[in-house]
Amino acid sequence: MTLKALKPKDIEAEPKTLGEHLKRWRLQIGLSQKEAAATLGVSEFTLINWEGNVTTPAVRFFSDIVRFLRYDPNPAPTTFAEQLQAKRRELGWSIKQAAMDLGVDERTWAKWESGSIVRQERHHALITAHIKAIDE
Repeated sequence: MTLKALKPKDIEAEPKTLGEHLKRWRLQIGLSQKEAAATLGVSEFTLINWEGNVTTPAVRFFSDIVRFLRYDPNPAPTTFAEQLQAKRRELGWSIKQAAMDLGVDERTWAKWESGSIVRQERHHALITAHIKAIDE
């Protein structure tokens, strides 16, 4: 009798996508997709889609993902726009939530994250102070 089965794919040495990071870590710690999904508070099918890069996790899941992975898979922010995005992801906030928390219009926040210059010095100071207050 000959048994046939698909060979498992090699795990990327250096994952490039969030899905690859999740899959690599899950396999390293020996969890099934069902167990990892339960840990992350999502369905097994959601995790399968994330790992397969079919869908991207909503920002509200990012802090749980970082806790699960034990590191942030995103590159360190270098620009002010990237710092805003990173802080928002860390907090699990949508653009709308971040804008409301700071007291600005969400379109303004979205422009800042896309790299538009923060034109008013008071906004720049307010954002910087606000991020520092959240960190403390």
